[in-house]
Amino acid sequence: MSLTDILMITATALSPLIAVQVTRYLDDRNEERGRKLQIFKILMATRAYTLAPSHVEALNRIDLEFSSKRRQEKAVLDIWQQYLDHLGNKTMQPDAWADKRVDLLVDLLHAMGHALDYDFNKTQIKNGTYAPVAHGRIEEEQEKIRQFAIELLEGKRVLPMYVTNFPNQNTPDQSP
Repeated sequence: MSLTDILMITATALSPLIAVQVTRYLDDRNEERGRKLQIFKILMATRAYTLAPSHVEALNRIDLEFSSKRRQEKAVLDIWQQYLDHLGNKTMQPDAWADKRVDLLVDLLHAMGHALDYDFNKTQIKNGTYAPVAHGRIEEEQEKIRQFAIELLEGKRVLPMYVTNFPNQNTPDQSP
């Protein structure tokens, strides 16, 4: 048996194993990218509704899916850390805090888009969202209702009641 025959037999025997390993590697890589894309798409879709549970969940998954070993993903993690620190900052004035929050979220989404090969500029990310005014009004009304209910339950607010109709006292008693 010649060296060529041995190499042919070895290649024939190993090729299915190599094919399976390559397929598994590619599937794992695609699944990993899919999870990152899911986070990015949720954050982009909910960037006008940052209190949405799916938005918060996606933010909390960034540490799990992005790696500090890759330069572009490390940039995502660095900006996420800045954004997270800002979200916990209670010392700023509300308007300044809100403006900086938006800027940091835009920076985060821009870095994520760059790491995932999307070509969005920061202006597109910041201004390219649709948020109906009615949604904001509904959220404000729901917050007022929640606050009223809490104050009522805590005894800090009373529920005014007015009797508008007394039973007619001139009707004869219907008991035997």
